[in-house]
Amino acid sequence: MRIIGGEFKGRIFHPGKKFKARPTTDIAKEGLFNILENRYEFSNKNILDLFSGTGSMGYEFLSRGCLSATLVETHFPHYKFILEVIDALKIGNAKVFKADAFKFVQKTPDSFNIIFADPPFDHPKFKEIPDAVLNTNTLAPDGLFILEHPKEYDFSSHTCFKELRTYGKVNFSFFEK
Repeated sequence: MRIIGGEFKGRIFHPGKKFKARPTTDIAKEGLFNILENRYEFSNKNILDLFSGTGSMGYEFLSRGCLSATLVETHFPHYKFILEVIDALKIGNAKVFKADAFKFVQKTPDSFNIIFADPPFDHPKFKEIPDAVLNTNTLAPDGLFILEHPKEYDFSSHTCFKELRTYGKVNFSFFEK
């Protein structure tokens, strides 16, 4: 796993061969961040990274100067890896929670300017994720929710859907309230 831009650009971390998370590809991350950096000023944005896995997307946002990032991961080995990387990078504006993403968005009192979710593609509640996020106050007014998903999912009929971006086998659906 490599951080592709910002302050920590080029830093590489190896989660190990037994790690079960599927990190977002560098090509997809680069394409996504080209869009986001042209639309948003990260220095005043609070980010939520749901289903964090390796934490790759959270690190990208932090590396590019976001105000803060909250990473949520339910699997202990992944959670532990995220904490190790945060420590190695000496990041002070990140919070990491070992929690179920669905429960986290229901209970957190915080709201976020950008929420990114990259759930396991075989997650049994995959189709429920946009509503689970958008039916709470977790997304700030004028905020953006990005869901990474395989091509088998089509969220274009969702009332909050704004656009789809595709990079190889990686799809990003963008939602706004």
